[in-house]
Amino acid sequence: MITSSLHFKHMGTYYEQLLREFHLPLTNPVLVFSLVLFIMLLSPILLKRINIPGTVGLILSGVVIGPHSLNLLEKSSAVELFSTIGLLYIMFIAGLELDVNEFRKHRHKSILFGLLTFTLPISIGYPVCRYLLNYDVSASFLTASMFATHTLVAYPIVSRMGVSKNQAVAITVGGTILTDTAVLVILAVILGYSQGSVQQDILIRLGVSIAVFIAVIFLLIPAVARWFFSNLENEKHSHYIFVLAAVFFAAFLAKLAGIEPIVGAFAAGLALNPLIPNSSALMNRIEFIGNALFIPFFLISVGMLVDVRVLVNGSMAIMIAATLTIVALLGKWVAAFFTQQLCRYSSDQRQLIFGLSSSHAAATIAVILVGYQARILDLNILNGTIVLILVTCVVASFVTERAAKRIVQESAPELPADIADRELSNERILLPVTEAQSSEKLLELAIMIKEKQSPHPLTVLTVVPNDEEAELNVQRARIELEPMVRHAASFDATLNVIATIDYNICSGVGRSAKELMSDIIIFGWPHRRGFIGRMINDTTESLVGCTSKTTLVCHFSRPLAMHRRIVVVCPPFAEKEKGFGQWVGKVSRLAQELSIPIVCHCEKKSRTAIIDMLREIRSGVAISFESYRNFREWNAISAREADVREEDLLVFIVSRPESVSYKGFFEQIPDRLEAQFNNISKIMLYPAQFESREQAEGYVDIVAIPFSFSKSAVQKIGRELGGFLKKSSLPLKRQIKKSRRSGS
Repeated sequence: MITSSLHFKHMGTYYEQLLREFHLPLTNPVLVFSLVLFIMLLSPILLKRINIPGTVGLILSGVVIGPHSLNLLEKSSAVELFSTIGLLYIMFIAGLELDVNEFRKHRHKSILFGLLTFTLPISIGYPVCRYLLNYDVSASFLTASMFATHTLVAYPIVSRMGVSKNQAVAITVGGTILTDTAVLVILAVILGYSQGSVQQDILIRLGVSIAVFIAVIFLLIPAVARWFFSNLENEKHSHYIFVLAAVFFAAFLAKLAGIEPIVGAFAAGLALNPLIPNSSALMNRIEFIGNALFIPFFLISVGMLVDVRVLVNGSMAIMIAATLTIVALLGKWVAAFFTQQLCRYSSDQRQLIFGLSSSHAAATIAVILVGYQARILDLNILNGTIVLILVTCVVASFVTERAAKRIVQESAPELPADIADRELSNERILLPVTEAQSSEKLLELAIMIKEKQSPHPLTVLTVVPNDEEAELNVQRARIELEPMVRHAASFDATLNVIATIDYNICSGVGRSAKELMSDIIIFGWPHRRGFIGRMINDTTESLVGCTSKTTLVCHFSRPLAMHRRIVVVCPPFAEKEKGFGQWVGKVSRLAQELSIPIVCHCEKKSRTAIIDMLREIRSGVAISFESYRNFREWNAISAREADVREEDLLVFIVSRPESVSYKGFFEQIPDRLEAQFNNISKIMLYPAQFESREQAEGYVDIVAIPFSFSKSAVQKIGRELGGFLKKSSLPLKRQIKKSRRSGS
């Protein structure tokens, strides 16, 4: 009997504990986090079936579980922390994904949009609040300035659909920073005026603090990041921690400077933009964690602000909420319309600008809450703003997704004429490798220049000799390539690993390139050998001669993201080669991924052809041209410090023998590049040749090219023989001296 009573007593205590754990609002951090994760998982999946964007689903979920509805969660410190991280993350990714070259080129349009999206909503909102809603001057102006703000709630949509580099997106992001910063400055002035504490030096202090903030963000942080990424290249996880620390440090500095932390996060994205390519493993980690955790948390927290009960507080509350919402959407639409007309954008780009700039959230609620706490605004404005946030976020998500889909559908790239026989969507890249560790940079290069539409994975090839241990060597080669497979996974890329047996590497690569129908072949820089080996079978010539496809022979002295320019040396008549359009597209894509300019040394006709090709493929990369008198003097041109620097990537356009742009001294280029640019990253790029130029591929080590005693061939034999005799004469002289000494 006693045992039974004790049992019931323990059961009662257990149920009391259980009820306390599920008491609303939930306070157990593990339970809170589990609930939020289930919402992040299920909400977008369920609402997608009825064509509601995932962003809207997360906001509506926040409305349902918020303190004003089911009261499952409240705005605790943990929720506030993750919400702040999510907002800063959105602004950071916006700065990181911004096409810097496009932004610089069209910065005047961004300033124009910033002025329009700031002045027009205020111009429309002020008379409505002053004369229709009968608020005083301070309340009307502060509420009207709220209409000018916007938060990039719908930015994850354009990022997911791959239109984040569209010019309309670039100017909208830039305009966001301008208008939000201006509104927050106005807020400080109005508060000071209402409290009678406006001082003459407030703007001077603000200007000085902003100048210091800009210097730290754009000078100190990139320098530290460049050193960190270069010296700790193998610490991949530390790279992400460093980036996250830089973002929050920048946000904190912005707060100290008297501006919003979101401006600091965006500035950090701009500062790190050149160091984090869009196709890099680090960028993949940043986007994955942000889109999976922090940004959804922010969207849910936005929904938790909404109090639907304000709609039943009387006709006045409904009228104010409806008026504020209509004016907010109208002001942003008018700004987008005038931007479209002045910048000559399409209707889809206008809708994209309107969708991105019409959502009100963080900056809006900050302005209204500060005004309400200062007793400038009343409860009706506060409640109406909450409804405004819900409606504008929903409208922005629908409009942005619809406009982004249309832009993607209508912006299918046109194929250049020289590769019209092969669809870009079928591009295949082959990477023959020998050492897995030294091939990671080659893999990163291949991922950056690969066509995004191509469904084919990158192919990594290793050739083992056809001897008694061939089968064992194949298994060993596959094991050695496992690090490359894991490295590719960090890029969210798929590798097709092939180990094949052949009598020599060249014939194995040539045969595999044909079997796989590869378009581009990327080699590592081969090790040079002695006189006999180089005369019988020069490594570079053999590798290039085994195929007529576009071939890149690469040596990187530093991480790809650490380069500042791409210096291209282009021979005369390069535009006549079959692979001209292909290599121009790949070099421009690499420059765009790295956010660096191109400096091209070429003749006038080649310059015209390159400009036409860039225009045809719609590349906005920054490029400048320099001329040379004689192409043979390229080494004198590039030897000057002003032409090639340590942080440059030198791309030398070479061609195979019997090609229209071939020069006899091309055979000397590998030696000259090794001698003069040993510590500089370099690529020898052999464009694809016409089918008649393809070499016969057999199981031989010597490339089947007729040996002709041309001037260049005789010069090459003389150089090699002279060097060989010079090296061989030293031991002979020492032996003679030794004999004389022993004889004496």
